[in-house]
Amino acid sequence: MSTCSVSKGCFVFKPSPKKRRVSQKTAIYFRDGKNGSEDSELRFDTCQSLWNQIKLETEQIQEDLNKQLLDNVVSFLRRSHSEFQGKTTEWTYRMKSREIPTAALVLGVNVTDHDLTFRNLSEALQNNITPYIALLEAKDCSGIKNLMQKLMGQLMNCSTDVASLEDEDYVQVSQNRIRCSMKSLVDWYESVTKKTDSETLSKKRTSSSKHQQSPPVVVIFKDMESFTTKVLQDFIVISSQHICELPLVLIFGIATSPMIIHSLLPHSVSSLLCIELFQSLSCKEHLSTVIDKLLLTSRFPFKLGEKVLQVLINIFLYHDFSVWNFIRGFQLCIVEHFYSQPLSVLCCQLADAKERVNSLSHDQCENVRRLPSFRRYVERQEAEKQIALLTADSFLKETTQKLLEDLHVYHENYVSVLRCLHVFTCSLPKYPLGKQIRELHCACLENRVWETEDYESSLQLARMLNKSDLETILQQCVEILVSSAGNEFDKAVEKLKEFLTQFQKLEVAEAFQEQDVSVSSQKELQKKTDLYHLQKTLLELKDSRRSKKLTKFEMLRFEVVDYIDSLVRNYLVPADHKTLHEVVYFNTASVLRGHLNAAPRIALHTALNNPYNYLKNQALKSDGGSISNKAPDICIVYKLHLECGRLINLVDWLEAFSTVVTAVEEPNADTASSDQVDDIIHARFIRAVSELELLGFIKPSKQKTDHVARLTWGGC
Repeated sequence: MSTCSVSKGCFVFKPSPKKRRVSQKTAIYFRDGKNGSEDSELRFDTCQSLWNQIKLETEQIQEDLNKQLLDNVVSFLRRSHSEFQGKTTEWTYRMKSREIPTAALVLGVNVTDHDLTFRNLSEALQNNITPYIALLEAKDCSGIKNLMQKLMGQLMNCSTDVASLEDEDYVQVSQNRIRCSMKSLVDWYESVTKKTDSETLSKKRTSSSKHQQSPPVVVIFKDMESFTTKVLQDFIVISSQHICELPLVLIFGIATSPMIIHSLLPHSVSSLLCIELFQSLSCKEHLSTVIDKLLLTSRFPFKLGEKVLQVLINIFLYHDFSVWNFIRGFQLCIVEHFYSQPLSVLCCQLADAKERVNSLSHDQCENVRRLPSFRRYVERQEAEKQIALLTADSFLKETTQKLLEDLHVYHENYVSVLRCLHVFTCSLPKYPLGKQIRELHCACLENRVWETEDYESSLQLARMLNKSDLETILQQCVEILVSSAGNEFDKAVEKLKEFLTQFQKLEVAEAFQEQDVSVSSQKELQKKTDLYHLQKTLLELKDSRRSKKLTKFEMLRFEVVDYIDSLVRNYLVPADHKTLHEVVYFNTASVLRGHLNAAPRIALHTALNNPYNYLKNQALKSDGGSISNKAPDICIVYKLHLECGRLINLVDWLEAFSTVVTAVEEPNADTASSDQVDDIIHARFIRAVSELELLGFIKPSKQKTDHVARLTWGGC
């Protein structure tokens, strides 16, 4: 690009977008952090590799869950496009009535996840329907003029990409010269479509293009609730006047309810839209799928402890319903685990972990011996083996390999039995162990689930299941155990299949037998006419009903429930009872809570009352009650305001601030510069007080003009 010009000017060359590389500072910080060891680089690489795998899996999950929604929207646009192309009777009627095809996407209140959904939707539309797509946000469209400028700017960039123009400045120049109106948009669309039609005819295409002639113009309102009513009304009314010239399709992103369309738009405007509703998957179902694919699997070695998982779920349920934020929190757990745990180098696939165990140094072996779970394991061994584990590194490595293998087998068996237990309990009344599998998973991680009251009530309810439900549940359990990665469930599968065959062989003879018994008892009652014998017979019938023997089905049902209970007691042991669980489990919930559950008021008080906590400057160290003049001005003003009452006199406050600031100055300072120093101190004081007012600690008082009112109490 040439920079020759008659007049002087400033020329800007925007760099081409490049792939973002991992900064070397990140690896250095990871290496020099706490618990730094000789394998820190390997831990960093393992952490990065694990997160890349999980990221790909989450993207695949998102794509699979949104596939049906995106396919439905694409088919809707293809129908409207084909109707416009074919000039059918229905489309002619729409043109006469000036109806705009509109797709209303109900995406839920998890607004932070909408960006990814709209990005996938734009890619799907560009690949299948049209290159002319504009995504509009309410913050950029305060008026109809801003909306049209944003719309034409994005559409012109799309046309530039399609036409593959070499001059990148063409779009900006044309956008500035063209008046942003619907008429200009129609003229632009006609020129672009004519140009593309002539190019395709001249090239004599051998293969069909993914975009047909006259592709529609798609306008996506990402956050419809945030748009002002006037902007939406004006745009819809103006667009309806040109719908016969411009194949416009609107997509509304709705977070709350489809009724918001009728709340924002009057009937005269909403009648100009031909609306079709599309419902996305619930965010709770999305979260359940993410937990199922990332945590309840042996594919990824990293696991979350009960308290950490509960923190992430609580943030999801009580704050934002954002699956993307849940995944970000999961990423934070991975980074924190590999950063703080030296033995996280073994948090990898089993084959790699065994190889890394052989290369452990003596210091790393000592780290293994310091683990609480390993110390409990050593205490349960014999004296000779205890000495070997605590002194011989080679024997320790062999034992560590075996323990890691046992931990891997435990995870495989745990997931399968957990799913079987969930199949039994998810349909019980009032859901004693939870409706979602994540609730059951948290209960099993917390303690021995079979010792809880909820589990006992679940067993009692399971012993009252009917035959058809029990057979369905057993069939599902067989399928789960057959598809399990573990090799210990062959006998369990045979046992469950045996139960199924016994259920199928149960004959209806019991019902006929009971019927015969009841008929015979009725005949006996008819024979006995004496009052004494009648009373005696009735009492015998009553006692027989109380001590009624269990039927074959009831006995078989009890056996099934007891067998499932035995599987639960064998395989659903809490993870913290397993040796070396610290290697793969992240349990530091306080660290995660400190990062994600922000407490801005406490953080502000700590920063202003003790700036050394954040700045790490030795000059800022001071006793608890003293005020250092080396502290920032806002810290000095904040500490002084803590000593005041409800109203603070600005003059007294300024004098106290000046006293603290000039505490170490020489007493024989030049009198000529004293006024200048006072002005500087006065200016510093005004700035600090303004910052406190901005942070919400004080406000101007209407009672006295030279006073301010204090707003916070209790030191934080």
